[in-house]
Amino acid sequence: MPIYEYKCSDCGHFFEKLIRNQADLPSVCPECGEDALRKQFSVFSASAGSPKASACESGACDAAGQCPASRQCAGGKCPF
Repeated sequence: MPIYEYKCSDCGHFFEKLIRNQADLPSVCPECGEDALRKQFSVFSASAGSPKASACESGACDAAGQCPASRQCAGGKCPF
């Protein structure tokens, strides 16, 4: 279920909303009550615990997916 970001054109309030279905779409700003909402363009983020955030992000792994000793990843395997 996606989380969408909105900004009120009237007061400038920025907020996020989990949208499960059409009924969840916001109709008014939770700050000022106006209906001047604009959906914002946003990008996804990765959590710090994600495998992509490992020490071997450079792709310096060998063909077997092993990191060189100088760039050891968590668990010894590269996520790439």
